[in-house]
Formats: sequence, structure tokens, C-alpha cells
Amino acid sequence: MTAHAPPLLGIARLIDAFNARFGQLCAWLTLFLVFGTAIVVVLRYGFGIGATALQEAVLYAHALVFMGAAAWVLQRNGHVRVDIFYQKFSPRRQTLVDALGSLLFLLPVCLYLGWASWDYVANSWSTLEGSSESGGLKFVYLQKSIILVLVITLVMQGISDLIKAAYSLAGRLPEQEVKHG
Repeated sequence: MTAHAPPLLGIARLIDAFNARFGQLCAWLTLFLVFGTAIVVVLRYGFGIGATALQEAVLYAHALVFMGAAAWVLQRNGHVRVDIFYQKFSPRRQTLVDALGSLLFLLPVCLYLGWASWDYVANSWSTLEGSSESGGLKFVYLQKSIILVLVITLVMQGISDLIKAAYSLAGRLPEQEVKHG
């Protein structure tokens, strides 16, 4: 490979860097999940005090941990797969299977999810939907938007993976660049 990466490969690397940073940021929210949940439990059962806003903030963070970090997990090849045959394939065949999986499954499912959830999220934004609970957060529309964050980051990662697979299958990308994580 030359000293200068082809433009598409540069785009793939930018997508990878963005999804890695965003996923790592979301992963740090697990600390908030632990401490936030512990505080809610202590307040409720130790002092009889409800903490609705904190409890809802934990739910928002929970959604971000799983949906915000999904593309990073995909990038690192951390999703569950049944690889009875896949593990015995050559690296080239594995790359082809991954590319076909992105084209035939990942991207269509993400595009459908984006299309199906657009009105749900847009309606929430149009009213700046807030919590129906007394003392709850006023940002339900932001929580619902996390669905679109999932879609956008997974589509971007799918495109990045397809770019890298195309270069790999054309023999223009070292194998270690294709491997996730």
C-alpha cells in the first residue's frame, strides 16, 4: 500500500475512528449506570425517597450504552455470530461473507429501522416530548433519537466495512487492516 491512502479508505478510517471514540464514550456510561442505579436504590429503600429524574437518566444512559456503542462493537467483531463454517473459511472468504452480510442484512435492516422509526422520533421532537412521570426528565425526544443514532452509526460502520472489504478482495489492503478489533 502506498504512503497515501486512497480517498475511500481514508473515509473508512474516519468512520472507524468516529465510531470507536463514540462507542468508547458510550461505554463509560456503564459507570453512571452502576452508581446511578445504586443511588436510586439507596434513596428509595434506605430513605423512602423517589428519584424519578435520576432513574430516567439511568434509562437514557442504558439506551446509549447499547445502541450508541453497537457500531463500535460491530467494528471490533464483537457481535454474536454462529460461525460453525465461518471460522474454517480463508480470510478472503470471511471477508466476502462479511461484505455480503453487510449488503444483504445489516444495511437493509438499518435502513428499514430508520424508515420505520422516523415518524416516531419526529413526532416526539415536534412536541418536545417529556416524561409522563412527575419529576421526570423533559427530554424523552432525545432518548427516542438514540434509535436514529443506532441506525446512522451502524450504516456508517457498514459502509466502512464494505470499503475495506472491497480493497481487501481487490488485493489492495493488507489482511490485518480487515480484521476487526
